Amino acid sequence: MLTEKTNPIREKTVITLKKMFFTKDISSHKSYSIATLLQFGTLLLVLLSNDIALAQPKIQWASKVLGFSSERVDANNPGPQYRAIQVLGSPNKLPQKGESVCAWSSAGADTYAEEFIKVGFDNPVRIKQVSVGENWGAGAVMRVLAYDSTDREYIIHENKEDGPTEKGRMWNIIIPQTEYKVHAIKLIVAPAKIPGYNQIDAIGISEIDLPFEAKINLAKDIPKEIIKENLGKSINSKVREVAPIITPDGKTLFFTRESHDQNIGKLKLQDVWVSRVMPDGTWGEAENIKEPINTPEHNAVSTISADGKTIYLVNIYMPDGTFRPGLSKSKRTRTGWEFPKEEKIIDYSNLSDYTEFTLAPNGKVLVIACQRKDTKGRKDLYVSFLRDDKVWSKPINMGANINTAESESTPFVAADSKTLYFSTAGFPGYGDNDIFVSRRLDSTWTNWSEPENIGDLINTSKWDGYFTIPASGEYAYLSSEERSIGAEDIFRIKLFPSIKPDPVAIISGTVQNALDKKTLAAEVVMELLNDSTGKDRIVAEFDPETGEYKMVVPLKKAYSLNASKKGFISISESLDLTKDRRFREIKKNINLIPVKEGQTMVLNNLFFNQSKFDILPASYPELNRIIELMQEYPTMEVIIEGHTDGSDDNMMLNVKLSQDRANEVKKYLVEKGQIEAKRIQTKGWGQSKPIASNATEETRKKNRRVEFTILKL
Repeated sequence: MLTEKTNPIREKTVITLKKMFFTKDISSHKSYSIATLLQFGTLLLVLLSNDIALAQPKIQWASKVLGFSSERVDANNPGPQYRAIQVLGSPNKLPQKGESVCAWSSAGADTYAEEFIKVGFDNPVRIKQVSVGENWGAGAVMRVLAYDSTDREYIIHENKEDGPTEKGRMWNIIIPQTEYKVHAIKLIVAPAKIPGYNQIDAIGISEIDLPFEAKINLAKDIPKEIIKENLGKSINSKVREVAPIITPDGKTLFFTRESHDQNIGKLKLQDVWVSRVMPDGTWGEAENIKEPINTPEHNAVSTISADGKTIYLVNIYMPDGTFRPGLSKSKRTRTGWEFPKEEKIIDYSNLSDYTEFTLAPNGKVLVIACQRKDTKGRKDLYVSFLRDDKVWSKPINMGANINTAESESTPFVAADSKTLYFSTAGFPGYGDNDIFVSRRLDSTWTNWSEPENIGDLINTSKWDGYFTIPASGEYAYLSSEERSIGAEDIFRIKLFPSIKPDPVAIISGTVQNALDKKTLAAEVVMELLNDSTGKDRIVAEFDPETGEYKMVVPLKKAYSLNASKKGFISISESLDLTKDRRFREIKKNINLIPVKEGQTMVLNNLFFNQSKFDILPASYPELNRIIELMQEYPTMEVIIEGHTDGSDDNMMLNVKLSQDRANEVKKYLVEKGQIEAKRIQTKGWGQSKPIASNATEETRKKNRRVEFTILKL
C-alpha cells in the first residue's frame, strides 16, 4: 500500500464505459432523494463593482433527481462517480473548468440521441433565473424545461447557438419571473453537438435576476503574501521528498523520500527519513531511519503520537518481510525503533492502492483515507475509535460535508482535535487537488463545517496535499514542486489566523519518588475535572530515553493530572487552563509517595461547595483512586483528616465542617468501594493545623484540604 502520490507520479485510472438507458422520464414513478449529499446554503460571496458591494443572488440548488436518460459508469470503479446524483447541491468543480467525477455525464460521448436529466427542489419558488453549471463540454444543453406542482411542463429556454467558445461555464438563463412556482427543472442535452463528454456540475433556481458567479469557498482574511520557505538541502534533495509528519513539539520531522541512492532495496522505493532541529534552530542533516521501519518495499510514516515517540506506519509488517494492507506502530526505545506491530482495525478494507491515516492527540480517534463499499466515490475519510480492548472500531464514513465522488486524501487532525486538513478535487479549487480545512461540530466525528479552500498562495495548479502542523499552530509543513531543489520538496508556511487550529498546551515533566527524587516509569493521565466519565481521558507514557512524559491538551478547560505506579500512592494535581488563550508549554513534575506506614498525602482534587460537606462529582476520580489503593492492600488502615482555613473566627463550626467532610470521604469509600469501615478513621481539625498563612486567597486554598495517612499496611 502506497502513500497518496503527487504529480508527476500519481494514481492512474483507466476508464471503461458502458451505457445505461431509461426509455422515459421516471419522475412519476420514483424520486431519487439525495438530501444527505446536498451541499446547500446561502452564498454570501461579495461582488465589488464601481465601489458598490452587491451580494450574490440566493440560489436554490437541486436536492433530488427525478429522472435521467442515462449516466456514465466507470467499469473499473463503479461507484457514484459521474452519476446523476452528482448534479445535486452547489458546484463541485466550477469556477475551474474541466472534467470531474463530481458532475453528471450521460453514458456516451458524441451520441446523436438526446439525453436528459430532471431534478427537483425542496422549496418551490417563482423564478427569474436558472443557473446551469456546465463544467465541461458546455453548449450541449438544447432545452431547459420547468415544471409546476402538477408536473405541467413549460419551456424556459431553447438553445439555438452553436455553443460557447470556452469549454466550461456557469450558464445563467435570465427570464421574466414565472407566474407559477417551479418544482422541477429538466435539461435536454444533445451530446453530438459538442465533441467529448458533456458534464453538468449543478442546477439551481433563483427569484433574483442577478447572474450567479461560481466562486471558490475560501478561508477568511487570506493575506496578500504567504512565503513558502524551502527547508533547505539538509532535508530536500534532487529526488522527491513528500508526506512530511512533524512532531507536536516541532523538533522532529519525518518524511518520505523516493528513489534516493541510500534507500533500502534494489529499486530504491519510498523510505522514511528523519531530521531534527539543531541547537541553532536549523534542521539537521536528514537520516534514513533504516530497519526495521524501512524495507525494500514502499515505506511511509502516516501519523505520530502526541509525545512524538510512537510512529504509525502504512501497512502491516509481517515477520517474513512482506506487507499486508493496514496500519502498524513502532515505539522508540533506548536501542532504537521496535519492529512495527499491527494495529487491529475491525473490518478494515481498502479498494484503493493508496491510503493515509491520522491520529487525534488523545490517541483514541483515527481518521483513515481509504475506499470502501460505502464510499461517496473514490477514497473517502473514515473515523475509527479505540475500544477498551485496544482494537480500533469498524471505520465510519465521515459524511457528505467532507466526502465527495473524488478522492479525499492526506488527512491531518490538528492538536486541538477538531481542525481537519485534507486534500481533494471534490470542491472548487485551483488545481488537480487542493488543501481544505474543516472543523468538527460535535463528538460524532461525522458532522463537519463546510470545507474552506486555503487559497492559491498555498494551493497551486498541480496536486497539493500533506499538511502537517506542530502543537504551536504557528507553521504548517507541506510538499510542493514550486521552487524545489529537484522534484518535490518540503516547505513550511506561516499560518494565518482563519486556518489556524485552536491553541493548545504541551504538558511535560518527570515523575519522581518523593523521598529519593529518582525518576519513575509511571503512567500519567489527564482528565477533565468535571467529567467523571473518563471519555476525554488522555494517557501519556513514560519515555525511557528522556525520563519524561508529554501530552497535548486543549486550552479553556480545567484538568486533573494523575500519575500512578505500583507500590506508590497515586497522586493527582489540578491544572486550570480555563483562562489561557495562547499556546503554552508547561513543565509539571510529579512526586509519588511510596506506599509505607506513616506516609501522608493531600487529596488535591477533592471538591466541596463553600461551607458545605457534600462531595461534588468532580471529586469522584480522586476518591476512586483511593478505593483502588485500599483494594490492592486489603489490610491497609488509614486516617482521613479534614482541615479548614482561618478566615472564619468560629473555630467550633470549622472543626465540625472539617469533621463532616472527613466523614463524607469515609462514607464514599465504604459505600462505593466496599471498604470495611473499621479500616478508616476520621478526624476534623478545623483551622488548627495550617500549612500556609491565611493572608491571601491563594494561601488559604492550601489550608482548606483533606489529608490521607497510612496507619498500617
